[in-house]
Amino acid sequence: MKSNQARAFPSNNFYAMKDQELSIKTKIQILKPASVVFQAIVEPAEMSNYFISKGSMRMETGAEPFWHFPEFEEGFTVRVKEVKPETYVAFYWDTEVGETLVEINLQPIGENASVVTVTEKPSSEQTADIKWLKGNTEGWANFLACMKAWLEYGVHLRKGAFDFMSAQ
Repeated sequence: MKSNQARAFPSNNFYAMKDQELSIKTKIQILKPASVVFQAIVEPAEMSNYFISKGSMRMETGAEPFWHFPEFEEGFTVRVKEVKPETYVAFYWDTEVGETLVEINLQPIGENASVVTVTEKPSSEQTADIKWLKGNTEGWANFLACMKAWLEYGVHLRKGAFDFMSAQ
């Protein structure tokens, strides 16, 4: 190998990772305009088709909606940090690692498509955060897939998906 070629496992990557912020970032393109995707994120009646089972109110800056999920007995309050119509939604919620910030960015692609990016960041970086990171990364990927299925095809991917959890 020539000296200027990258190695398969550069030794400095481990140390660089220590300086990077621990966060989740998932994204997907949805074949719907940003206005439609935005409404699906902020309206609890729409969210109940792909994410929550029930929500107490629309997501607006300063609001504190209460969300119920089909796979959990208890519900969760979220604190909406900021909403920018058709482009951005940010909220805080409590997780097993403490309060985290979730940011959802919408980028229009032409007139009939949008890229949705979800980022979630913990307030600290502890060992427990790694387990949280894994679980919530899976959760946000599921959120995007379910929203895409609902908005593009009218399919409820979550319907019945977690029934086995209440049987245990």
